[in-house]
Amino acid sequence: MTRLRYFALLVVAGCSPASESAPPPRLEAMASPSGARAGEPFLAVDGRGQLHMTWIERTGDSSAAVRYARLEDSTWTTPSTVVERRDLFVNWADFPAVAVAPSGRLVVHWLQRSGSGTYAYDVRVVQSTDQGATWSAPQVLNRDGKAAEHGFLTFWQGSNDSVHAAWLDGRHMEAGDGHGKGAMSLQSSAVGADGSLGAELALDMRNCECCQVNSALSGRGPVVVYRDRSESEVRDIAIVRQVNGAWTAPAKVHDDGWQIAACPVNGPAVTARGDTVVVAWFTGARDTAHVKVAWSTDAGATFGPPTVVDGGTPAGRVDIELLPDGSAAVSWLERVPPEAAEVRVRRARADGSLGAPVTLAATSGARASGFPKVVQRGQDLVAAWTVPGDTARILMGRMPTRALP
Repeated sequence: MTRLRYFALLVVAGCSPASESAPPPRLEAMASPSGARAGEPFLAVDGRGQLHMTWIERTGDSSAAVRYARLEDSTWTTPSTVVERRDLFVNWADFPAVAVAPSGRLVVHWLQRSGSGTYAYDVRVVQSTDQGATWSAPQVLNRDGKAAEHGFLTFWQGSNDSVHAAWLDGRHMEAGDGHGKGAMSLQSSAVGADGSLGAELALDMRNCECCQVNSALSGRGPVVVYRDRSESEVRDIAIVRQVNGAWTAPAKVHDDGWQIAACPVNGPAVTARGDTVVVAWFTGARDTAHVKVAWSTDAGATFGPPTVVDGGTPAGRVDIELLPDGSAAVSWLERVPPEAAEVRVRRARADGSLGAPVTLAATSGARASGFPKVVQRGQDLVAAWTVPGDTARILMGRMPTRALP
């Protein structure tokens, strides 16, 4: 089985009639700030409880734009165009993100082609100090100068109003079929308050080529989770932690033993509060698909046994949020044979107990339905997902956390 990576300017595919159905009664429909032919939503909630969103819109036969908007009370701001180009690298699983520094400064990234190769693209970052009205000149975050893969980025807040990032980096891979030969690495850097870029630092020198990277801030420092890759092609979820200013060696969250000579394009999600760190992920170990969640009470140093949360036919594409009562809301895509899928969410607790799963939306199981995002804003869970098709669009909804069983 070869390693696979699917890309297009904006991936579109047909969807089942279920994709058009209205949100279920538990989910109150929300207006989306996106326009037509939109997808790849990303949500972030800042320290003041404001909701920020980035997404991609196809603007022509061969061009696309990264947009940004902010929810103020119950009204979205007029979308701002962060960048619009013909050479954006747009991927159903690797999408732009926004980070909000404590000062309110915004940092957004996107992927832009750096050469003629299929997988030659860089991570570019910009910042805004006027709430998205204007954006700085872009900078290339990865400074290796190689026409190679760079993407699947995650942001977190640092000290002195800095914003830090980790991403998958192909600087040590050799050109060839597909992704080429060699190993993908996990790199990190920072965007300072003045827009200057920090030094690059390698966090792991061999990991899965195209699974999302995710991060959270524990009470002891940042943690980064991702899909690792052993010499024998075991691709389980790993974690690195920053402790007293230094990064730890990679450690497994759980030993699934998923041996697969391919990238499943299905990364983990992490949430944290104090010493509590919770990770959700997809695995296909022993030819059985599962979505699992595991808890740590020592800021990610160790994890308890995982709990399976899926309904038996998961596609993965997970997200997770810690709730005010200490439980976690885990979301994922569940396949509904023959071709449909549902965005589901379920309450998970540290003792392994689970609430009943809740279907947030009907969607397609196609790659073009992307990765639904679920965040906590105040007393609500807010969800955004892509409805694929020739007129692809983003739908949104909210549900009180107390309504989650």
